[in-house]
Amino acid sequence: MKKIFSIIISLSVLLSLAACGTPSNSDVQTPSNVSPDSSSSQQGTINSKDASIVETILLDEAGVKITAKSLGDSMWGSEVKILIENNSEKNLTVQARNSSINGYMVENMLSADVAAGKKANDSITFMSSDMELCGIEAIASMEFSFHIFTTDDWETYLDTSVIQLKTSIADTYTQTHDDSGDVAYDKSGVKIVIKGLSTDDSLLGPSILVYIENNSQQNITVQTRDVSINDFMLDPIFSCDVAPGKRAVDTITFMSSELEDNNISAIETVELSFHIFDYSDWETIADTDTITIDF
Repeated sequence: MKKIFSIIISLSVLLSLAACGTPSNSDVQTPSNVSPDSSSSQQGTINSKDASIVETILLDEAGVKITAKSLGDSMWGSEVKILIENNSEKNLTVQARNSSINGYMVENMLSADVAAGKKANDSITFMSSDMELCGIEAIASMEFSFHIFTTDDWETYLDTSVIQLKTSIADTYTQTHDDSGDVAYDKSGVKIVIKGLSTDDSLLGPSILVYIENNSQQNITVQTRDVSINDFMLDPIFSCDVAPGKRAVDTITFMSSELEDNNISAIETVELSFHIFDYSDWETIADTDTITIDF
């Protein structure tokens, strides 16, 4: 939700600021005990415009039919244009959840209201800022599920299993993975790597880049606890969901206003711990020891 929050702020400030401050390799200051791995940061060479999809029925159940029509671009990112047909007797709202591209978790934008007996053209939009963080230059495959509820009383109508949609380059594109950095946690199939401090001028404030790999069988959420910068306690923005077998690149974002309130002009030492839990039942998986990061 952090990316959505950033979008709302950027719209309220100036529409032209929609291009968020996603850190490039040159914008990230690595921890003092970590050397950048240039060999693992290579990205694919296929432009996203080279990918396409064939018209595909994604869902046809309980009076709801959703068809993927085409793959294109919007101001926020890549989008799958869909046709929603509501042949039920209830007014429904359709949303997408647990979305990933090329094995990386990315946020999406979709919330479509469709009255009983009506149709709607809409799109599942994948945030370009997420894809850039993950080093995704082309979409080979997408996965997501639909959450459908009644518009009038918010009662769950249908939750689908994971749906996979492949593009025309699925058999030729290879997604690279940059897991270089300071390994903060690596147990029970969950790996967390601190990649560095973003030094660009982002909308909310500076951030720490984090790589997460979930090779467990659980749906996990990773959050931070007991965070301090230069010995001052702060409350950053960070909550990352990672489905089984997926990866994620996210940012621990510090509000510029909070840094100013604590007279922090430069981030030198960060201390934090990670709280990892199963987002299906909220059961704790692990609480890490305190991690110290020097910049």
